[in-house]
Amino acid sequence: MSSSPTALATLAGGCFWCTEAAFEQLAGVVSVLPGYMGGHDPAPTYEAVCRGGTGHAEVVQIAFDPVVIDYETLLTAFFTIHDPTTLNRQGHDVGTQYRSAIFYHDDAQRAAAEAMIARLTAEGVWSAPIVTEVSPAASFFVAEAYHHQYFRRNPQQAYCMAVVAPKAMKLRRVFAERLKAD
Repeated sequence: MSSSPTALATLAGGCFWCTEAAFEQLAGVVSVLPGYMGGHDPAPTYEAVCRGGTGHAEVVQIAFDPVVIDYETLLTAFFTIHDPTTLNRQGHDVGTQYRSAIFYHDDAQRAAAEAMIARLTAEGVWSAPIVTEVSPAASFFVAEAYHHQYFRRNPQQAYCMAVVAPKAMKLRRVFAERLKAD
């Protein structure tokens, strides 16, 4: 790992257990924290976010070394592991807390996100329109400790086996050359 300063990416692609499990595998990713962003509640909890009234999305905040992995690669991984065409849902997870969103930290990230969405749309990667929200990063609320590294700690849990594991494996397959050394 280089000694360059880290940058942040904040992404919402459905359940944060899935996105955390996928992104933590990539070389250059220093840390992945599950949490909440994009709502109006000043102190969101998992229970409140799941009820759908806080306006927050389940997100992961990724600290990464931009010398090792660039923001565009993170966005490519993001669009690989979730469906950006389903409004307020990922599979059976339904509600605004599961929306597809990119919370940018600067104008370069905003431009990169908008350019990638435009490119994927022009290429016709999906048959439906991309509904990913692109918004400025707001207050990040770290999720409760029991959500951290949930998949790693609960690989035999039914949701983890049925939903999280396939997304983590898809990332491993598509980004095999970009994985951390075991």
